[in-house]
Amino acid sequence: MTGTVVEGRGGFYTVRSDGRLYTLRAQKKLRRQGRPLTGDRVIFTPGKGEKHGWLEEILPRTSFLRRPPVANVKKIALVVAALPEPDWMLVEKLLIISHREGIEPLLIVNKQDMASDTLKRAEKLYRATPLKVLGVSALTGEGFEKLEEALSGGLCCLAGQSGVGKSSILSRLTGEDLETGPLSKKTDRGKQTTRHTTLLYYRDLELVDTAGFSLLDLPVIPPEELSGHYPDFTPYLGMCKFNPCYHDTEPDCRVIEAAEFGEISKERLQNYQILLNELKEKWRKRYD
Repeated sequence: MTGTVVEGRGGFYTVRSDGRLYTLRAQKKLRRQGRPLTGDRVIFTPGKGEKHGWLEEILPRTSFLRRPPVANVKKIALVVAALPEPDWMLVEKLLIISHREGIEPLLIVNKQDMASDTLKRAEKLYRATPLKVLGVSALTGEGFEKLEEALSGGLCCLAGQSGVGKSSILSRLTGEDLETGPLSKKTDRGKQTTRHTTLLYYRDLELVDTAGFSLLDLPVIPPEELSGHYPDFTPYLGMCKFNPCYHDTEPDCRVIEAAEFGEISKERLQNYQILLNELKEKWRKRYD
């Protein structure tokens, strides 16, 4: 039989096939493939009676996210909020990774019931990109009609910091009573309540709830390839004085000029330059 991994926990995997759930353990031979991930399409043999079945093979993946660990993602919804304070560098890294994997990203700004300029800042940052930015409130339901439409069309993974309201959004959408928690009063940072990566089904939606995180490393790629993952830079590529151009400190750089003239976000260019220099350092030390 074939099915989709809904969750893995304590060496057991829950797999959904034709609307039914099966509890399985992975055969030892799968260790060579790596452990099954939520979203994996698998071949399995169901158990008999009270006995668990066996997960026998992981089918080829169309995409793969290391963090959060999910396979076969078509869309990734990056969630930020007024509180905790958005980590825009984390958003940038997730956008780069999704571009490398061919995953369509969208940006959800939650907690629109709170007075904040977070939505305006997000729209300004990404105005020259195709990234869809949606303002919602899991508390009031604001923006959820557009959100449900944006999340449809294949397996969609919600990702972001702890405390931004990923589980609250999913609870509002699906009616599932998912565990949520308040922000720390001392730090205004989120407390992690989601501990497992879980695939939920609602109407025609396939939604993955994931644990929040703040640390994420980019894959080590040649630094000159980084700008190719910035669609707002694309119109200016090949127009700089130097080729290749890193769009960092070079004279007569058309991308830098575009930021100065307000054609693209200056803050986004600055974030790119920070990531570029981190990547240059990692590239130099890749064989150490």
